[in-house]
Amino acid sequence: MDSLPFIDLRAQWEKHEPALKEALLGAAVSGKYILGPQVRELEEALAEYVGALECVSCANGTDALTLALLAWDVGPGDAIFCPTFTFFSTAEAAALRGARPVFVDINPVTFNIDPNSLAEKILWAKEEAGLRPRAIIPVDLFGLPYDYEAVARLAEKHGLVILEDAAQGFGGIYGGKKACTLGHVGITSFFPAKPMGCYGDGGAVFTDNVDLADVIRSSRAHGAGGHRYEHVRLGLNSRLDTLQAAVLLVKLSAFPEELDLRQEVALRYERALVGMVPSCPAVPGGRLSSWAQYTIRVPAVHREAIMAHMKDLGVPTAIYYPKCLHLQPVFAALGGRVGDLPVAERASAEVLSLPMHPYLTESDQDRIVSALFEAMDRAAKG
Repeated sequence: MDSLPFIDLRAQWEKHEPALKEALLGAAVSGKYILGPQVRELEEALAEYVGALECVSCANGTDALTLALLAWDVGPGDAIFCPTFTFFSTAEAAALRGARPVFVDINPVTFNIDPNSLAEKILWAKEEAGLRPRAIIPVDLFGLPYDYEAVARLAEKHGLVILEDAAQGFGGIYGGKKACTLGHVGITSFFPAKPMGCYGDGGAVFTDNVDLADVIRSSRAHGAGGHRYEHVRLGLNSRLDTLQAAVLLVKLSAFPEELDLRQEVALRYERALVGMVPSCPAVPGGRLSSWAQYTIRVPAVHREAIMAHMKDLGVPTAIYYPKCLHLQPVFAALGGRVGDLPVAERASAEVLSLPMHPYLTESDQDRIVSALFEAMDRAAKG
């Protein structure tokens, strides 16, 4: 039996092939491959979609984080708070600026940053580590917006800025506000596997601060000033290609429908799995997930066997993320140890992501669920 795709980008291409071909060809024949008119058109459309005043596109999601920190002049001695259970780039951007990533535990149900752990880490940074608390980078992990109200209270109390990492969260909603607007600055990624991906790398920064957006716009082009050979600050070479902007304009028009389809896929999983697996994803009231991944928990001692048997049945799975950031070798000098952030460490040992995309059919989901149950049963029996 053929293996199922984990994310079926081919099905998306086939559905929108005529519009995508027209957009790609139009961008190609224009000859304006860097910051062509499609880039500005996309930025305006993205800003309108999320409800931000400004959108500045860039080369990828990691650069989007870095550009925001550059604009705030984050540097050595600054403490940047982020969850330990997330992709590496969240902390990498802070470290590349010479700042200290301070890792925070997660909520065991939502996988988002835990406000109680965050409060403890802010006090530790101030009172014990001799750091200047500057920013919080909460992550909309797996597509679920973070607990904005709780984090915002802490940010206001301690004079911190919030940089929302919505690399996985584009399309999500918290209290009527869309992801990418749940902080002073928000970013997203257009990596192909994200809820709205392009055909390469891409990213964007969102803010209501017009002056800050101007700094970010300068910084993505080597700190350009009045013209390309005047440089008023140090920056990056991080511009979104016109071809990728053309693709994203087509995908943005299709995105609301795809977001609805993701809700249907997630609901079918929930109906099939609740009560049958140790833990299914939870979406608190007032929030909407964009379902970048559908992540369950299974017993840690059985996870590898479950994955292996599902692979034999043609059903792919993935682990996001097998090692917490505070235990990564590159951050060893920061002194992180096993047991420091136990909720996240347990999650890293138990999580298992199932195939998830808007074009996942009911019959394929039935096959996935059947394979999961068979694999769990076999693993439990040894």
